[in-house]
Amino acid sequence: MPRPTPLRRLSRRTRLGAATVAALVTGTALFGVGQATAEHSVPRTDKEIPNLTLVQDKIKAYYGDTVTPDGQHYASPKSNYARQVRGIEARARGYLAKALARPATGSGSHAKAAKPAIVLDMDDTTLLTYNYELQVGFHFTPESQDAYLAGTDMDPVFGMDKLVNWAHAKGAEVFFVTGRKEAQRKWSVRNLKNVGYGVPLDRGHVFLKDKEHPPPYLPCGANCSVVEYKSGTRKHIESLGYHIVANFGDQYSDLEGGASDRTFKLPNPMYYLP
Repeated sequence: MPRPTPLRRLSRRTRLGAATVAALVTGTALFGVGQATAEHSVPRTDKEIPNLTLVQDKIKAYYGDTVTPDGQHYASPKSNYARQVRGIEARARGYLAKALARPATGSGSHAKAAKPAIVLDMDDTTLLTYNYELQVGFHFTPESQDAYLAGTDMDPVFGMDKLVNWAHAKGAEVFFVTGRKEAQRKWSVRNLKNVGYGVPLDRGHVFLKDKEHPPPYLPCGANCSVVEYKSGTRKHIESLGYHIVANFGDQYSDLEGGASDRTFKLPNPMYYLP
C-alpha cells in the first residue's frame, strides 16, 4: 500500500474526549460519555472517565500500529481494523453485485431513467487518516490538516480503492462528498488519484464544502450541519439523474438524511462528527 507523502486530515470536526473515543473502540454506536455518564452528563468522579493514555493505546492496538524507521505510524493490513473493514466491504460487494445488476428504477421524476451511483465520504472512508492522527496526537486543527494534506498522500482505507474501482467497472457512477473545505480540492484529488482510485475526480464527482460560495441547492448555505450538507448534496446528485444505491461513511452524520438505498458504516474510533 502506498505510504502517505506528507498530507493532512479532516476539515471541520467536533472532537469528543477520551470517553467518546473509548466507546467507539468497543463498538458502541452513538456513544455518550462512558457507561456511567449515560445516566448523568457530568462525570461524578474520575472513575467514570476512561484514562486517555489507555484509550490511545487501545486505538493503536486496534489499528495494528506499525512504526517505520523514520518514526512514522501506519495501520497494519493484518490489524483488527483491517479485518473489520474487509467484512464490511464483502457485504457491500455482495449487495452491489445485485443492485447494479437490476434495471435502473430511480424515484419520482427520475424513475426508469436514473443511472446507479455510489457516494463515499473521504476521510476514514476512502482515505485513512491514522498517520496524520498520530502525528498530531489525535488533536485535529485546520492548520495541521492543511500542512499535512499539502504534502502527504494518505493511504487508501484497506480495500476501499478496489471496491470503488470494481463498482465503477460494474456500472456505478462514483461520487465523493467530503467535509473537507474547497481550498483542499487539489490536494484531495491528487491523493485519491495517487493511491489508486481510478474513477472520475472532476468537480462534478468530488464535492467539498464551500463556505465562501455555497451552492444554491443547499438552502442552509454556509451554515449547514454535516447531515444537511451531505444529505443535501446527495439529493442534488439524484436531481442530476442518478439513483444512489449505496452511501459509505465513517460517521453516522455521513449516512443520515436519506437519499440512498443502503448505507455502509466504516469503523472509526478516533473522532466523532455530529
